[in-house]
Amino acid sequence: MVRATVQSRGVRDARVLAAMRTVPRHEFVPSASRKFAYSDRPLPIGWGQTISQPYVVAAMTDAARPKSTDRCLEIGTGSGYQAAVLAELCGKVFSIEIVPELARFAKDNLRRSGYGPDRVALVTGDGYGGWPEEAPFQVVVVTAAPPKVPRALLQQLAIGGRLVVPVGRQGDTQTLQRWTRTAKGSEAFVKEDLMDVRFVPMVTAK
Repeated sequence: MVRATVQSRGVRDARVLAAMRTVPRHEFVPSASRKFAYSDRPLPIGWGQTISQPYVVAAMTDAARPKSTDRCLEIGTGSGYQAAVLAELCGKVFSIEIVPELARFAKDNLRRSGYGPDRVALVTGDGYGGWPEEAPFQVVVVTAAPPKVPRALLQQLAIGGRLVVPVGRQGDTQTLQRWTRTAKGSEAFVKEDLMDVRFVPMVTAK
C-alpha cells in the first residue's frame, strides 16, 4: 500500500513512510470494510464520519513535520488511525473527538493496536477550543474541515509549531493549509496553501 499509494505520489520522508507501514489500518475500520482497508480511499466509520484515505493521512503527517520530542494535538480522532500514525512519530498525542461513540471506538482500536493512554491521550469534547491545559503543542493536526481556522488552535501552537488543517465549507473548494508560528503574538504566523482536499465538516457543540 505505502509504495503504490503514498510514496509514488510524493511523500518521501522515511519516518512517515515507516509509520504508515507500521500502523495496521485494518484495525481502525469497521469489520464490514476491512477488505478495503488498504485501498487508497476514505471509508465510512459511522456517525457520518470517515477514515481518510492513506495518501491524505500521509500527506498531512508529512506536512506537520513531526519530531520524536513533539507534543501533538489532533482534532477529530475518528477511528484513531491518524492518531496512531502520529504516535509513531511524536513524543505524545493528545486527541479530541466530539462524538462519544466514536471516541469509544477509537479508544478500543488504539488500545488493541498498542497505542494506550501513555502514547495517545483521548478525550470527548469540542475541538474548536483545543486542549489549553496541555498546550503548547509543536504539532496540531485537524482531520475535519472548519470554515475558517479556529483561533484557539493557533494560539496553542508553540513557537515554531505547525498547524495542518483543511479549511472550507462542505461542497466548496477546501484547501489543506499549514500555519507555522514564528513568534509570540496573535498575528505571528506564516500560512501556506498545500493542496485541494475534501473533508467532512468540523463539528462544534455550540
